[in-house]
Amino acid sequence: MATWIDAPVERCFLLSLSIDLHVASVRVTRKKVKGRVITGLITEGETVTLRGRPFGVLGHTSRIDQMRPYTYFRDVMIAGPFRHFVHEHHFAAMDDGTRIRDEIRFSSRWGPLGRILARKRLKAFLMERGAVIKRVAESDEWRRYLDTETESGTAATFVKGATAPRWNGNTLLRSAHQIAVPRPPRG
Repeated sequence: MATWIDAPVERCFLLSLSIDLHVASVRVTRKKVKGRVITGLITEGETVTLRGRPFGVLGHTSRIDQMRPYTYFRDVMIAGPFRHFVHEHHFAAMDDGTRIRDEIRFSSRWGPLGRILARKRLKAFLMERGAVIKRVAESDEWRRYLDTETESGTAATFVKGATAPRWNGNTLLRSAHQIAVPRPPRG
């Protein structure tokens, strides 16, 4: 599934990591967020649990296990309704905008009919989510989710050890190459 957005790749990438935007985009499905990170931007190694549709009353806990700002991140289900669930998010700066491409690989616990129904619901979910990210990124609404310091901001900074990294409006495109994404401790 691909979405074309007339906005910078950095903005689209960060909006895709925004738990607040995700909750706002699926409010109609009555999703609830649980876990250590329930607001702000999720980073590599962190987990989030979503409860509500499209997965019914079951919780879906994912961990961001790989991240390459501003081109790619992957979330993997560590607990939930599927046997296996991997969602890859690809970002490419193109002309004057961004192409976001989502790839989901999963195996169902509910047999062939369940797989067909899950595929249909996931496709609809990706289309809805892509439309919300597009609408927010192409308007001034993105500032509500990313810009906490200034309206003229153009880059993000992830601070090591921060529980909920936020958009740093003072550094957008000018210093995008300076972004350091925290990694979980090994051991």
